[in-house]
Amino acid sequence: MARAKLLRAIGKRQGTGMKAWICKAFGEEPHLIDCPDPVPGPGQVVIDVAACGVNFADTLILQGKYQKRPDGPFSPGFEVSGTIRAIGPDVRGIAVGDRVMALPDWGGFAQCVIADAATVIPLSDDVDFDAAAAFQIAYGTSWFGLKYRANIVPGDIVLVHGAAGGVGLTAVECAKFLGARVIATAGGADKCQIARDHGADHVVDYKVENIRDRVREIAASLGQPAGVDVVYDPVGGDVFDQSLRCVAPGARMLLIGFASGTVPQIPANILLVKNVSAIGFYFGAYLDQNPDIARKGMSELLELLRSGKIEPMISARYPLEEAMLALEAIRNRTATGKLVITMPDAK
Repeated sequence: MARAKLLRAIGKRQGTGMKAWICKAFGEEPHLIDCPDPVPGPGQVVIDVAACGVNFADTLILQGKYQKRPDGPFSPGFEVSGTIRAIGPDVRGIAVGDRVMALPDWGGFAQCVIADAATVIPLSDDVDFDAAAAFQIAYGTSWFGLKYRANIVPGDIVLVHGAAGGVGLTAVECAKFLGARVIATAGGADKCQIARDHGADHVVDYKVENIRDRVREIAASLGQPAGVDVVYDPVGGDVFDQSLRCVAPGARMLLIGFASGTVPQIPANILLVKNVSAIGFYFGAYLDQNPDIARKGMSELLELLRSGKIEPMISARYPLEEAMLALEAIRNRTATGKLVITMPDAK
């Protein structure tokens, strides 16, 4: 039974077997092992993985703390690019050999992965595999969250936390594309400079500056002493608490995640008095719940990628054998930009 569940979760090269990082139980470290060939089911495809993006959520799913919990052994990895190896019954519009990107539920830390055909998006030859794997979740989270959930309009002042990280950097870029003025927070001079280089108008170094006080000062210098219009928060904890005290009446607080490890307990009285909205945003569920917006938004992002208007900052690439080093960098919060696992033998 466990083997069958594993085969439903991950795939590999037909006829040759594959290597994959397999976690046998929540809380245990994965191991790189050989796995047998799977067969795609109805509505599924098998993808030869060329690259897989690394996300904070990968650390959560290994602990059983992510929104989705696999049954039985599994491999982490939520966003991949590569080439179609095989297609299952009832799959239309996709052919073996097509270059694609996809968002499987998990399984990308492997030489092959099974994905639902509905999550697969064709790639033109001018889109690099590494960039395609690095951009889906980070840019998708920021673009959909800021444009379709927070409803940013030109001139809004947007406060972006964790602005040197894989998701935060994309939020800076997306907010600027939408016409916002961006205040970014990051820890340390080097990370602050990265945020500036990606378009942040003002940067707060939270290691030496108080977020609440400094953001208020900056907002006032921009003609809005009441505070910012939108907060993009992938951190939670004390960062959320400080943010709530430097927002303007009617502000929107977009909750992306809780990298601090602390889920904030929101004081509803402040929301009430200041007419502030706390907006949750879980990218994967949003795509499932809003398929029409999902297609529109992903087309917008893919065109921005093709045109060179967005370019994922890939700070490090790891071969499959060193995937755990990438996860360690995510856990330690030493990573900047995006980390990608690559398959040197991928076509």
